[in-house]
Amino acid sequence: MVFQSYTVLTRAFDSYIAAKDPSSYKAVVLGGVGSGALQSFLISPVELVKIQVQLRGICGTKLPPSRSCKGPIRVVQNIWKNEGLVGMYRGLFITMIRDAPSHGVYFWTYEYMKEQLHPGCRKNCDESLNTMLVAGGLAGVTSWVFCYPFDVVKTRLQAQTPSSLKYKGIFDCFAKIVREEGHAALWRGVETAVARAFVVNGAIFAAYEATLRIMFNNYNQTRDTI
Repeated sequence: MVFQSYTVLTRAFDSYIAAKDPSSYKAVVLGGVGSGALQSFLISPVELVKIQVQLRGICGTKLPPSRSCKGPIRVVQNIWKNEGLVGMYRGLFITMIRDAPSHGVYFWTYEYMKEQLHPGCRKNCDESLNTMLVAGGLAGVTSWVFCYPFDVVKTRLQAQTPSSLKYKGIFDCFAKIVREEGHAALWRGVETAVARAFVVNGAIFAAYEATLRIMFNNYNQTRDTI
């Protein structure tokens, strides 16, 4: 969904540019921000359930009966029963704060680094596999460094339940983390996250670009035979 919405939004912001020409960096950023915001509506409930499942798996026997259920289906049922649809979207705003700007950074970094590593490739679409892998990896690293503190706050907020609220909101969560644990707590685990991001996002962009090329070549071959 992210790449499809990014492509549509980028072209919408660059409606005056011919389809064969590369999108402007401004449109790349705006398309990334828009696709990140749209993704938040899908990813927020998924991550909420994942965090709650992990919490129950680690602490199951120490939790009260209302929170001791395990498995994603049981967690969804429990949240829906006690909080309804609003409960499923607990943490949506902080997810959007994390994902919207970071996706702008993500796609801009990829397009910019791709051009730096292989000048002219944005127009000619002739970047090498190594260029895609490195540019994609750097895009993943940059976006994660940019949004990591927000991810920490989001995780803390989504780990709460209405019956055990430690944090009253985003700003309160930021303040309490810094006051009680120091600024370093906002970056705890970032090394692992960026290492994984480099590998995963390098592969994602390489696969995405390769798929686009195959589809484009097949389209041209079909058009030529008609």
